[in-house]
Amino acid sequence: MYNPQLDTFVKVAEAGSFNKAAEESFITPTAVIKQINLLESSLDVKLFERTHRGLKLTKAGQSLYQDAKYIIQYCRESIVRAKNAMQNDDTIIRIGSSPMTPAQLLMPLWPKFQEYCPDMKFEIIPFENTPENAREILANLGKNIDVIGGIFDQTMLELRNCDGLELSREPFCCAVSIHHPLATKEKLQISDLYGQNLMLMHRGWSSYVDQLRDDLWKNHSEINIIDFDFYNTNIFNRCENSNDVLLAIPGWANVHPLLKVIPVDWEYSIPYGLLHSHHPSESVKKFLSAVRSSRNLKVYSNEQNETS
Repeated sequence: MYNPQLDTFVKVAEAGSFNKAAEESFITPTAVIKQINLLESSLDVKLFERTHRGLKLTKAGQSLYQDAKYIIQYCRESIVRAKNAMQNDDTIIRIGSSPMTPAQLLMPLWPKFQEYCPDMKFEIIPFENTPENAREILANLGKNIDVIGGIFDQTMLELRNCDGLELSREPFCCAVSIHHPLATKEKLQISDLYGQNLMLMHRGWSSYVDQLRDDLWKNHSEINIIDFDFYNTNIFNRCENSNDVLLAIPGWANVHPLLKVIPVDWEYSIPYGLLHSHHPSESVKKFLSAVRSSRNLKVYSNEQNETS
């Protein structure tokens, strides 16, 4: 799927030494050097500066290192997706799972659902939460992943070209570093956010976030709103490192071990539920029907541009 010399390149870049990378790979330093030389030759670029102080990535090496880990992970996931596509068992529902869309949040619901579909099985398909994956996976639900549990609204469904089945309303909370002064509180008041940097997804991503943003701008100008583009692990790292406050939901409490998710005394929330294709398979239709039968749920259909 990809040049396996990339694995060696990543190990050398992270170890900063041929010898250390060789120890981690259980091969000789000579074999590691040979692989790097072959990779540099095939790419026609110099990846490392070799000095008496050790190895240093060149600009080309830095660029390749940033992309190599994504390439390796994407190829591994593509193999998993290809194997999943070979399965003919139409009783298996493939559930996508990532740090921002943890399948664990759905697990307590399965016993009730299986009363209606006792023969149905579930398979967890992990994926990396990146903007590229979000576009590809959500636009192609039913191909390699059938459903994903996550927050959504009509705006997001239109953007991602999929439908949604609401399971609950998740209250907006705030995530802060465990070292942040606000981390001592068990519940926040809006006034606690005065003077703080509050990170919100950019306008147009969700009408629910935009309603909160408009209220804060109008009535709580003491809060400094900072826009960001995408929820992923990097934004949680940024929250912890910058000491800013991040808008979150309770289900993300375990995404980052150094962050605390705290409820806020306001009435803002967002739908949480199952994202699925406009035209789900018969097995997925059966599953969604069982979910609806076991609960009083809303169906959001982007294709019909209506809520029923």
